[in-house]
Amino acid sequence: MKLIQKLTAAGLAALMTAGLAACGAAPAGSASAASSSGTAGDEITFMIPDWGVPSDELLAQFRKETGINVVVNVVDWDSIRDKISVGAVGGAAAADVVEVDWSWAGEFANAGWLEPLTLDDDTVKDIPTLANFTIDGKILAVPYANDYRIAYYNTKHFAAVGCNEAPKTWDEVYDAVTKIKAQGVCQYPYAIPLNAAEAATTSLTCLTIARSGLIMNDDGTLNQDAVQDSMSFISTLLQKGLIDPSLTTTDGQDAYRKVLSGEASFMVGPTSFVARSYDPEQCSIVGDVASTLLPGKTDVSAATTALPEAVGVLAASQHKEAAQKFVEWYTSPDIQVAMNKEQSAIPTRTSVLSQLIGDGTIKNPGVMLKASTMIASAYPNGVPSYYSEMSNIMANDINKMATGAMTADKAAAEMIQKTDALAKGN
Repeated sequence: MKLIQKLTAAGLAALMTAGLAACGAAPAGSASAASSSGTAGDEITFMIPDWGVPSDELLAQFRKETGINVVVNVVDWDSIRDKISVGAVGGAAAADVVEVDWSWAGEFANAGWLEPLTLDDDTVKDIPTLANFTIDGKILAVPYANDYRIAYYNTKHFAAVGCNEAPKTWDEVYDAVTKIKAQGVCQYPYAIPLNAAEAATTSLTCLTIARSGLIMNDDGTLNQDAVQDSMSFISTLLQKGLIDPSLTTTDGQDAYRKVLSGEASFMVGPTSFVARSYDPEQCSIVGDVASTLLPGKTDVSAATTALPEAVGVLAASQHKEAAQKFVEWYTSPDIQVAMNKEQSAIPTRTSVLSQLIGDGTIKNPGVMLKASTMIASAYPNGVPSYYSEMSNIMANDINKMATGAMTADKAAAEMIQKTDALAKGN
């Protein structure tokens, strides 16, 4: 029998309704989990996008080891948060174990939707991105797929203007891309998402961490000096014609891809572009693109940011113990190795990433391993519960500046004022 079951929206709604009736609308923090009689023979549901689905063979292995059957609900990423929210309104769990994006962590914590998890010290040390899912000292989800930021540059473009080493500072980047444009090597050498969408927010966040070491103060407000510095830097690049104006309306992934076609000479982007830069089906200039650590003010940046995917246990689950066992198994070293093979997932465990690079499974890794040890959370107290609203504000103000509707100073001031109001209201 197939272990992976694709549920339609109607089918999932029916499942959730049945769950309400079965549990008598138990409160989210109810201790009525079926753990008192052990977990063998339990059946749990797992809501995950298609890229996180383990094979039938892996699920059969888990069932053999634990006696727990897992029914996988394959749901598109955009719908998962809504389904969790709808279920939580009635006190039901949309699933026992669910996808938790890094940007949802604060909202889910504030709503009490996630059950705190217990991990051993070695696991905590091995997964740097746990910081994104740790709020008020509680681990609310465990990352299973990594995506952290690395810098990429076109070695031929840089060499053409006398820059034969990777840039270590933002001044070096600026000098290089200015020369690259002036000498006609590349018309728009610097690529960065500037559309009014999430990619613009995460790009500004990473840039600010790299340039100033922080973006948010301890009280949840944006750091004025750091944000203004980054906005001014982007504005200068735009005014000098170093950024393609079309990036104000271009999808974030398409902005990143410009370095793979030679249409850009430098960008900071997802880890996946390490592999893409060596794939002739995705990169037309294989061999010309190199990865490097993020530049900093006086040397390479001490930190980078990550946008990981995680799994957590819903607080309304009636099978919490079995669900936690599954989370531990799903994010274990052996399964991270298997998921890299099956789904090309970049491991969140430093030990596993090191293993896969060392044995040649991950080819041409560049700075992947080093950068993975430099991951830091941009948010001192964990991802804020108002992140979604804050991200919209930031992306819109970045876009206003990029399109010329606002100066860098005014856009930064508006961004800071509005996000400060959110912080103080929460």
